[in-house]
Amino acid sequence: MSTPNTNGISRIALLLLTLVATFAVGCATEPVNNSTSPSTPSPSPSATISAPANSPSPAASPSPAASALPTSEVSKATAIPVTLPVLDALFSDDAFKSTLKSKVELTDDQITQLQKLAADEVGRLRQLNTEAQGTNESPQAEEARQRASEAIRGLLGEQKAEGLFALAREYWVKGGDKTALNEKPGATENGMMAGPNAVPKDTRVVVNIPAYRMDVFRDGSLVKSYKIGIGYPEFPLPTGLRKAQTIIFNPTWTPPDEPWVAKMKGVAVGEQVAAGSKLNPLGPIKIPIGQPSLIHGGKSPAKLGTFASHGCVGLTTPQVQDFSKLLAQVAGGEISDKAFQSYLKDKTKTHAVKLGQAVPVELRYETIVVEDGKLHIYRDVYDQDTNTEENLRAVLRANGIEFEDLSEPERGEVLDALNAMSRHPRKTTAGKTTATSTPTASPQATEDATSDKANKKVAAARVKKPVGKNQKEVVIELATLKGKGYPAATNLDTGTGKPAGAVAQVKSP
Repeated sequence: MSTPNTNGISRIALLLLTLVATFAVGCATEPVNNSTSPSTPSPSPSATISAPANSPSPAASPSPAASALPTSEVSKATAIPVTLPVLDALFSDDAFKSTLKSKVELTDDQITQLQKLAADEVGRLRQLNTEAQGTNESPQAEEARQRASEAIRGLLGEQKAEGLFALAREYWVKGGDKTALNEKPGATENGMMAGPNAVPKDTRVVVNIPAYRMDVFRDGSLVKSYKIGIGYPEFPLPTGLRKAQTIIFNPTWTPPDEPWVAKMKGVAVGEQVAAGSKLNPLGPIKIPIGQPSLIHGGKSPAKLGTFASHGCVGLTTPQVQDFSKLLAQVAGGEISDKAFQSYLKDKTKTHAVKLGQAVPVELRYETIVVEDGKLHIYRDVYDQDTNTEENLRAVLRANGIEFEDLSEPERGEVLDALNAMSRHPRKTTAGKTTATSTPTASPQATEDATSDKANKKVAAARVKKPVGKNQKEVVIELATLKGKGYPAATNLDTGTGKPAGAVAQVKSP
């Protein structure tokens, strides 16, 4: 969750992610009222990033505002998930409700009814224990969007529902931050530059949601990678460009005014739960990145690489401690070991350490990634319909090759894997998926793929293992991709419970 610029927006993060008090550990936001320690500043990073290739969500058709965008931008805008739990969080912001009145022309009664719809859905999920769901075979994400769309359209009608969806997407993408880092020429609707698998040239944190991975870059160099937990399908991580500005140690938590809070033992609506309390779901460190999301610790190693939070990036406590130190470094400052330990020692006292400069946090949803010469196809965990041949071709083209440059066995293998990892796999004939166009190699095509008979024989002789229904990734080596793509994980922290390695020392230029 976030610490936005207005008091109204700052309350948004609290609502969505505090469901974790019922479900174990999760996300929430809380104002800081204790000490603040600045770190040493350094030059501000630039913003050169990539947009995910998303397809339209079934939640809603393009809004009037989205319809003015190019077709590709409409796809990205409508793919942003709008669920009733997301709206439940947004409704805690008075500014959001005021904008609904002025721009969407909703009445007080309509807003009240919408709030009840959203709160009832959150209560329903609590009863169902949503943490136990969201498995790869579950249609939960798609159903959540459809359920929200049908309920809201039924209440408001088509036109006002579209206006609400458009406004919710805007808040969701920008995190409620009016001074976002994404106001750059050529930026897309979600604030990220066009082009899949883009490698940052500056200092930033990159999270690829379906890869369950977070990377820290300094001046274009990948410094360290972390295996992470992501938001449940009903409470998804947003996509877009956010920023980290503060590291908060020992945050307090105030339960929101929700029906499910009344059923909890030991907490009451509006009564602050102390930092360090066993009833506090926030863990020892949280890093707001714009509502409704945080990067935070408290997760078990078993929750990494799976659904683990309510709209947040989940880490183990050793991971979040390591990440916090590294984040301060790449932001141009440093938290000494002595200060770090002193902050954690007194669990009842909250400390906010302001970073030397804001660090961009890029939240991507890329299920097709060329990485260090290999093609990675990740499962479409949020049902975004991203594992398509069209997106595959775009990713290959961004790395300098065409789909037709692959050998016939390679094309078949890639398409089969893409189909298997899609939200709705098609039945195939004799185990093979057929390309939608006649293969025609590019002029370059190429010494690497088509003229190497040995490679062809190897590709043709590969034993294809069935993709398991819970398999999260397929990796295919392709000769034409050698030396290309996004960098492989560096100093990967898998959160296995072993002490995290020493924080990578980053030298300033």
